[in-house]
Amino acid sequence: MTHVSPARNLPDSSKAAPAVKALYGGKSSRRVTVRDIAAAKERGERWPMLTAYDATTASVFDEAGIPVMLVGDSMGNCHLGYESTVPVTMDEVTILAAAVVRGTSRALIVGDLPFGAYQEGAVQALRNATRLVKEAGVGAVKLEGGERSAHQIELLVRSGIPVMAHVGFTPQSVNAYGGHPVQGRGEEAAQQLLRDAKAVQDAGAFAVVLELVPAELAAEVTRSLHIPTVGIGAGPDCDAQVLVWTDMAGLTGGRVPRFVKQYADLRRTLGDAARAFADDVVGGHYPAEEHSYH
Repeated sequence: MTHVSPARNLPDSSKAAPAVKALYGGKSSRRVTVRDIAAAKERGERWPMLTAYDATTASVFDEAGIPVMLVGDSMGNCHLGYESTVPVTMDEVTILAAAVVRGTSRALIVGDLPFGAYQEGAVQALRNATRLVKEAGVGAVKLEGGERSAHQIELLVRSGIPVMAHVGFTPQSVNAYGGHPVQGRGEEAAQQLLRDAKAVQDAGAFAVVLELVPAELAAEVTRSLHIPTVGIGAGPDCDAQVLVWTDMAGLTGGRVPRFVKQYADLRRTLGDAARAFADDVVGGHYPAEEHSYH
């Protein structure tokens, strides 16, 4: 069976259902779909993606117009207290993804397949991806790997599950990398990354994340693909950009990666609020009369 990827199988615009004309901030009574993502690539429209791990935060991002949210296995580092993404389980992703879906009405929710959930092969990948779609209600799944994951991607897409791929630095392989090295430096490594990106496109992925990739190489990949590229530490020329929300909002403690831009200082804001509450309680100022029932 020959598979045609969603981006190459766009319906005629005159016959298509009403689409979200602008992904970011667009108004619609339905969720963003992979067809909208493909149409944005055709228009040359850039769009943002953030991670989300709970209903409350996801609802804020949904109201802000963020069109795509990733329930990433980055939850291991920034939400569950693990040292890496490797320990994250299918149960954890499923529970948190369901919460994000419940907290949103417009965004396309992408659920990450964690380490060990698809490496055995396509059948295992289909079983776990099906669980995320059925139990959590996600609109798409994400998995890491280029050529090595092409068979998994092809089966998922053929089975009706949209897939976002992930190449370059793949965090689930952190033990093999021995750290967080930039990927694609040097001619041989650059050609392999290009092959990986084209392999996931040919397998039917509707988009591909490029992580820790030289900006020049990411720009070349973006030009060579007809599906959108989503950059994270991959320069300004990708079709979209994604950040872990706790990094973006300044909630993460300690050092953050070079590619992160912090748009707020929520760690300080939340700490100030906690200290003010504690001071009011200790000083007998809270609860006051207006906070009491009679």
